[in-house]
Amino acid sequence: MTDLAQYTPGPASGARIQKDRGQNGEEKWTLVLVRELRHAPEKVWQAITDPAHLREWAPFDADGSLAMAGATVKLTTVGAPVPRVTETTVTRADAPNSLEYNWGGFDMRWQLEALGGGTRLTLWTNIGHRFIAMGAAGWHICFDVLDGLLSGTPIGRLVGPEAMKFGSWQRLHAEYAKQFGIETVNWPPPAAQKP
Repeated sequence: MTDLAQYTPGPASGARIQKDRGQNGEEKWTLVLVRELRHAPEKVWQAITDPAHLREWAPFDADGSLAMAGATVKLTTVGAPVPRVTETTVTRADAPNSLEYNWGGFDMRWQLEALGGGTRLTLWTNIGHRFIAMGAAGWHICFDVLDGLLSGTPIGRLVGPEAMKFGSWQRLHAEYAKQFGIETVNWPPPAAQKP
């Protein structure tokens, strides 16, 4: 695959949810995504921490590197109707194994495990239960774009509202909702979808 016109994501897989209780007894949902990549942990680490790489696949832009604990970085959500900028402090950066920070109120915990010549990449992120299937569909596509980028066959960034208009996003959203046993939120309206 070399561009968006040729890209079709595979079936929903590699995601699960964890339900816990927060500090005040509130229900807390965590989306756990696992993807096996054919690239060394050092290469994947650079892709999840370096602003130039993040601009190619992630749902946010970073104004600095996420590779150092204690670093303060502004993360700007791509495609948000109103600019949404979150200032975060990297709470953990153990290259090339683990990374933790907060993005827009969502805890982001990344783990990279060497697997043969590649990497098992795991992301834990808390997300509201009404939107967890949407998040799974979005991250699924982001991880596909990341894999293409690392393989030298970029397909182009597909995030935010543009991803939701993509017909395959709707399919993934429905598949993840079914896997998680939750209702889907009908977004975007069918008239706004692209094939």
